[in-house]
Amino acid sequence: MKKIILYLINLYQKIPGEFHKKCRYNPSCSEYMKIAIHKYGTIRGLFLGTKRIFRCNPWGGSGYDPVPSKKGE
Repeated sequence: MKKIILYLINLYQKIPGEFHKKCRYNPSCSEYMKIAIHKYGTIRGLFLGTKRIFRCNPWGGSGYDPVPSKKGE
């Protein structure tokens, strides 16, 4: 399941278009989700990535927003 989701994210990132250049956050939402999945696993990573996508709106924030670190790291 993890490999399929990461493949789909990579496929999305390869789609040409201007919308990839209009990211409000750094890293972009798709990159954030990839990092979160690698760090926390599929379920928690998808949850964190989805939360991030919902924050990405005209009334949301912008700037550097890293994936939160695990407790104890």
